[in-house]
Amino acid sequence: MLIRDATAADWPAVWPFFRTVVRAGETYTYPRDIDEPAARASWMLEPPGRTVVAVDASGTVLGSAKMNPNHLGGASHIASASFMVDPRYRRRGTGRALGEHVLAWARAEGYRAMQFNAVVETNTGAVALWRSLGFTIMTTLPEGFHHPAKGYVGLHIMYQQL
Repeated sequence: MLIRDATAADWPAVWPFFRTVVRAGETYTYPRDIDEPAARASWMLEPPGRTVVAVDASGTVLGSAKMNPNHLGGASHIASASFMVDPRYRRRGTGRALGEHVLAWARAEGYRAMQFNAVVETNTGAVALWRSLGFTIMTTLPEGFHHPAKGYVGLHIMYQQL
């Protein structure tokens, strides 16, 4: 697996799984009916943000991550990131590889910590992955997310000092 900077040419491969994941409404706070231009603008970041794709040996896009300062000004020393893996390619280590890549990027860029602002508590695979990579749950906003099947569930804020 290769993780590289995303280009405009990668968006047509990212958009179908982005749309599928967001429309399911189980893991992201994006509007479920987000249109393609809005999705592209929110995912394909300009500096100081960065967007990457994970590709296999044939060049197939398996997943993507975006990373950026969590806030501006006096809080710009904290990074944040978001991750999506194409459901067809899950359980291949793509999420872990993207997580490790993003953490290495944040350290190399001089960030002091990384914060995930909205990890849905019922997304147990993601919660377990982030914990295994050194993140802790700082707090949970009770009923912070409206899951389409499970109703109102908690929204974790997760953190790791770098």
